[in-house]
Amino acid sequence: MAFAALLNVACPVVKADIGVVLSESIDQDVARITGAGHSAVYLSNVCPASPVKLRLCGPGENGSVISNYKNFDEDEQFQWNIFPLNVFLYGVSDPQDRPLFGSRKIKMLLEEQYRERALQGVCDRPPCTTNKYANWRYGVGSTFERSLYIFVVHTTTQQDQELIDNFNNRPNRDHFNGFTQNCADFTKDVVDKYFPHSARRDFINDFGMTSPKAVARSFAHYAERQPDDDYRVIHFSQLPGTIKRSNKNREGTEQLFHAKKWLIPLAAFASHELLPAAMASYMLLGRFNPQREYENHPEPDAAELERQAKLARDIADSDRAEYLRAELKLQRTEIIGDPGDWSRYRGAYNTLVKNAAREGIIADEDAVNHVFKKLDHAGKPMLDANGELWLNVTENGETRRVGLTPSNIFAPGSDYSLAYQLILARISAELASPSHSRENILEFKNDWALLQHARPGVVTSVTLRTGQ
Repeated sequence: MAFAALLNVACPVVKADIGVVLSESIDQDVARITGAGHSAVYLSNVCPASPVKLRLCGPGENGSVISNYKNFDEDEQFQWNIFPLNVFLYGVSDPQDRPLFGSRKIKMLLEEQYRERALQGVCDRPPCTTNKYANWRYGVGSTFERSLYIFVVHTTTQQDQELIDNFNNRPNRDHFNGFTQNCADFTKDVVDKYFPHSARRDFINDFGMTSPKAVARSFAHYAERQPDDDYRVIHFSQLPGTIKRSNKNREGTEQLFHAKKWLIPLAAFASHELLPAAMASYMLLGRFNPQREYENHPEPDAAELERQAKLARDIADSDRAEYLRAELKLQRTEIIGDPGDWSRYRGAYNTLVKNAAREGIIADEDAVNHVFKKLDHAGKPMLDANGELWLNVTENGETRRVGLTPSNIFAPGSDYSLAYQLILARISAELASPSHSRENILEFKNDWALLQHARPGVVTSVTLRTGQ
């Protein structure tokens, strides 16, 4: 899965990494106008000493994400918070306990668990404890609300220690400004401490501001020019569920092309002389597709293969260039999949749904499209003593319990019929999603294997329950 792909190269403490996090846009606050999304910093070897202090990670820790918002709505006005990577992505400490679908109820439950465990001394009183829209909550289970990309390169432990000393010895006080000190400016400043001038604003395309996409684009271009930095891109898709889907990130001029109803408020930031130049600048310099960047750099070897293929072309070694291109295509396909893979899975899935309807596992073939809403409406999420997520679902006076994570969805006590419906709905959502909103083929195969493994048990369970 994407998480495993990240840890394969990021987990050992002896190897440090930094990444620019580009989180897609959600339809809230100023993002409704700009479509900019959010920017943050991933560090594989820096972990929280507290939500507002840094330390080097210990063995088995997976790093963290440092995020900046306009006032986290905590007891003090901090400039930044640091979240454990697993918590930032999924809201849980162990990725095996990550939810298989997302809803506001589940996210709020995990937010409260994080607040009680980690935010003592930082969030002890209202409005922090009571505000359901407090900005610290965006750092808990980010993939509930949006898909994201992390553009990663190798660093050193010495660089990490210098950042830790710098951050811990300076005041952590909010001075957020949407024009000059926003989340993208914060990310740019952090990565520039590691690699000076590696991230830049796009003055024209963003009308003088700094956007998350501009920082990601400039950092990606910088990383591609560094052959020894193990550049790769990791993609985490938004959890399937009942929360509105996120949108692709856009820069200022890009938003003008794609959201014409906002032309007037966006154009207000630019003079009449600058606006035509901005349009031309976007067409020439501002285009950047994070999904394509991910597909081109799914792991560090991809960049090296591309360099070798270019070298082979330059010296007219066509046989070697063709071989390297084939190797690169195979590598990408194994991680991301190709259209033929996804088409075959769609055909097999359609057969499974027909069989499930015939066998009484679901009411009819259309029922899969309503599983998430049904579970969200009739279910109440809970955490057991081990911190695992469950959902108590009450229908027609009967309450059944189903596990919500890969580790407990088919565990003893989990209703097999509901579990199977949940996996069917998850796979349906993944197959129907565009590439920027779905998991890679490795993660999908894990879900598919889970479905195949559970099928005999769910058929038996339904037979016993119905007496057929």
